[in-house]
Amino acid sequence: MDGLFSVVRRKNFVLFLQKVFLGAMALWVLVPFIPLFLWSFTQSWFWPNLLPNIWGIRAWRYSFAPYSKVLEAIWTTILLSLFVTFLNIIICLLPAKVLGQKKFRGKEFIRLFLLSPLIVPPIAVALGILSIFIRLGLSNTFIGVAIAHLIPTMPYMTMMLSAVFENFDIDFEEQARSLGAGPIKTFFYVTLPVIMPGIIAGSLFTFLVSFNEFVFTFLVGGGKVITLSVLLFNFMGGEAGYDFPITAALAIIMSIPGIIFLIVTERAIKEEFFTLGFK
Repeated sequence: MDGLFSVVRRKNFVLFLQKVFLGAMALWVLVPFIPLFLWSFTQSWFWPNLLPNIWGIRAWRYSFAPYSKVLEAIWTTILLSLFVTFLNIIICLLPAKVLGQKKFRGKEFIRLFLLSPLIVPPIAVALGILSIFIRLGLSNTFIGVAIAHLIPTMPYMTMMLSAVFENFDIDFEEQARSLGAGPIKTFFYVTLPVIMPGIIAGSLFTFLVSFNEFVFTFLVGGGKVITLSVLLFNFMGGEAGYDFPITAALAIIMSIPGIIFLIVTERAIKEEFFTLGFK
């Protein structure tokens, strides 16, 4: 009996430690948002006061004013990120299928090569891309920035989809073909429903990386393509000067899409859905 109680106490202690650890992680993630939230409603805040001297909504009023260009930057950022995500799905689908289902020499090297944009400093890559885009007439354009965003986003989409295809049973496709389904019908009725969670999860990462990308947008866009990240940098010491309340408000606005996408796609990124698809 004593042994049973000791086992129960041990399990309760482990469960308590797990809750403490999860709570500490949640607190670690949320703590940076507390000063941002306070600063966004601040009119004046000086050391050593723990709370603002004067509260106000100047930063939020400015953020949604027509002359601030914040609303325009929001729409530009969303459209750019959606377009980049769409391009990633179209471009990465077939290479990911090959990497996930085929065995060939040099496969691991190709995987490493696809991850190289995450290893090389972004500013070096962006400067090289900029020199080419200037000659092609793609600099300072929406299309040019979208193409540049493919460099830091394609590794996420390719690796995510290749992991899904590794767990995909190709017998399903062969059975559909043996029953008379063509390649297009097989893809849309058999393959696509199973890999859809992976597409959504990869789209989540792609959208967020593109949404928050600054270096490629700033250099390739040349100040003509204004996104939230470029606007945020402007208030962190650019021409507009250092304005903490407006910077905090813009940082919160930039965080909202990520929170929404995580909530909406939480089901798709669960491990069991990567192999089973939606039920």
